[in-house]
Amino acid sequence: MGYKSLSACIKDLEKIGQLKRISREVDPNLEMADIHLDTFSRKGPALLFERVKGSPFPAVSNIYGTQERVEFIFRKEIPRMKEIMAVKGHPMDVLKHPFRYAKVPFTALRAWPRKSFFKPPVLFGKTTIDQLPQIKSWPDDGGAFITLPQVMTLPPGSTNPMQANIGMYRIQLSGNDYVPNKEIGLHYQLHRGIGIHHALYNESKERFKVSIFVGGPPAHTFSAIMPLPEGLSEMTFAGMLNSRRFRYFWQDGFLLSSDADFVITGYIKKKELKKEGPFGDHIGYYSLAHDFPVMEVENVYHRKEAIWHFTVVGRPPQEDSYFGHLIHLLAGDILGSEFPGIREVHAVDEAGVHPLLLAVGSERYMPFERMGRSYQAERPEEILTQAQHLLGKGQTSLAKFLMIADGTHHPELRAGDVSGFLTHLLERIEWRRDLHFITNTTIDTLDYSGNGWNMGSKVIMACAGKSKRKLSRFLPENLTLPQGFVNPQVSLPGVLVISGPKYAEKHTGKQNMRQLAMALSPELVHTHPLVVVVDKSDFAAKNLANFLWVSFTRADPAQDIHGVDSFTEDKHWGCHGSLILDARTKPHHAPVLTRYNGITV
Repeated sequence: MGYKSLSACIKDLEKIGQLKRISREVDPNLEMADIHLDTFSRKGPALLFERVKGSPFPAVSNIYGTQERVEFIFRKEIPRMKEIMAVKGHPMDVLKHPFRYAKVPFTALRAWPRKSFFKPPVLFGKTTIDQLPQIKSWPDDGGAFITLPQVMTLPPGSTNPMQANIGMYRIQLSGNDYVPNKEIGLHYQLHRGIGIHHALYNESKERFKVSIFVGGPPAHTFSAIMPLPEGLSEMTFAGMLNSRRFRYFWQDGFLLSSDADFVITGYIKKKELKKEGPFGDHIGYYSLAHDFPVMEVENVYHRKEAIWHFTVVGRPPQEDSYFGHLIHLLAGDILGSEFPGIREVHAVDEAGVHPLLLAVGSERYMPFERMGRSYQAERPEEILTQAQHLLGKGQTSLAKFLMIADGTHHPELRAGDVSGFLTHLLERIEWRRDLHFITNTTIDTLDYSGNGWNMGSKVIMACAGKSKRKLSRFLPENLTLPQGFVNPQVSLPGVLVISGPKYAEKHTGKQNMRQLAMALSPELVHTHPLVVVVDKSDFAAKNLANFLWVSFTRADPAQDIHGVDSFTEDKHWGCHGSLILDARTKPHHAPVLTRYNGITV
């Protein structure tokens, strides 16, 4: 049996020494976030803030703050969930191994949502928005936010919980022009489940009801961010992951989570938008204020001794990074059925997750034997189709830089080994042929590297075949740089990082890159095929995490990729020499997150 409540999980962690109680009063305005950040950075315990200034409710964070803690919380369920996900991806295996998977159908059936017929715990009391812990994580945040919400909506006319969408969309509780205790802001993108419901309600006369759950069993929180296979509801998944059916209840026409610590109910104003943000986000920058939907608050319910569950979002890795670890544990076995030919994918956490996606594909349809000799594809073919599939589905569609390698003859190649993968790709890629751009498209709304909000480009970098060059770990001899370019360093084998002139505007920025391209020798591609121009090369080359974050969060492929001896032929762009990536900070970029104070517990 799984956890009945968030409190049960907290007590479980305390028994094994993985929880620290903070009994003194702590300010939710920056101080709580700062304590959390310091504790997470040293792989410390979960934190229970017993006295939150301005609120009668305690708060907990860092529950998912280490890989070991995540695996402990879901220790009983992970093996069984892997079986279920494997069957979802490979249903014929049930016929091949009936005894191995005998319990799977019963597990799924027992996980269906269950209606509560008696007064549920969450209806113990009512409160107001301003009495909730008003946690502000970063100095320039627009107000207090809910950072681990479970936002539940149903399509018009439906009362079937199996049709519900539960997603994790950030909620602004205070600040900006929201009427205190009456309005809160919701940040969501139109292609998400709630966005589809919003479009349906716009065509309906029915009011758009929303229920926001906070807390409850940890599996409920995780279900809101899990990329689920088609046909599997978040409530059913939460029930399976928690070994306990998701309890729900109807109150005044709203569907409530019976076991949540808090439930906020209300109506989204279908035609009205208000400024939401700024907010320190998971890419490591502020997402700025933009118009988003507004929710009219009806009621705020809470259970007895309710605990507010929160996290701090910022430059990764952060606590939410371990959601990715759990997703990989549970969903790894269904990857091949979701993306045929793809062996492994890895959204690079250090690069802000969405900006950089690495994938190991396969050239399955090439003849691998010719006249008794093993044959290896020497140019990307099928993996280009696989790359487009990744960019056309679910969370992987948010990738901005997609790097894919043929792993058919390289069983040792791992997308999760970022340094090794980049080395493999740079040894094989042909910049004249293996770059494929998608321009004037939508990108993640949190990414400000493009040419407008939610606008930018993507690029596929693909490689196949044998190694074509030997990458150097040393600075090239006789390297000549134009004025303003200084302090070259080798960040990774074959990768030069150079401090460039301060970026002022687009025209001079491109002129800088042309000057650098003319100064670099075409022969440099044989030892250093990638050159990255940054603001401070010392910082970018200090470690892999810095390099990835700077390079891929501050560059838009179409605007910021340049090259030595470049050309355009039949609308295809490439270069014969080294590729140059302009990863300098541009005037239109969002501000970088900065800490408030260095407080340690």
